[in-house]
Amino acid sequence: MMEDKDTMEDQVPAEMKIHRLITSLSDPSLDIRHQAVKTLGEIGEAATEPLIQALAGAVNNDYRWYAAVALSGIGSPAAAPLISAMRVHPEKEFRRFASAALGNIGISAVELIIDAMADDDREMRGFLSLALCRIGKPAVEPLTRRLDDADEIIRSCATLTLWQMGETGLPSMVNKLKEQE
Repeated sequence: MMEDKDTMEDQVPAEMKIHRLITSLSDPSLDIRHQAVKTLGEIGEAATEPLIQALAGAVNNDYRWYAAVALSGIGSPAAAPLISAMRVHPEKEFRRFASAALGNIGISAVELIIDAMADDDREMRGFLSLALCRIGKPAVEPLTRRLDDADEIIRSCATLTLWQMGETGLPSMVNKLKEQE
């Protein structure tokens, strides 16, 4: 009988499985939520847009948190769609959790995040900076290279982000300034 259930589950369309898992992110059982996050991360890119839509439509921070963790579990395939969604969804809570997901994606998202800092939206740039601060040391070298960027906004954002990183980013920025003297 168990094999029949597994066979039936294999025949469920991927979109329906993803929808069920996303719905499980609000399940009262912590184990079910954790399993849903893990499975959505394993599904990968196909779960990205539905998760972004769920994050955008979330009504509480617990649900946002689990959606963001699942997105970060997908990794680099989720980075560009998350950044695009931040442009479309200016709500602070959406951007806060999207930037947390980007920060947890890590080094593979750094260049995309820095490039997105050229956006005219100051608030979005701030959230992108927070993502880079969350990434920490792996973001320092790419940010330091961008201190000479042709785009004034990116230069400014790189400087401010390194400054915001404190002991992690300041030495690199100071060394770059010394080289330019």
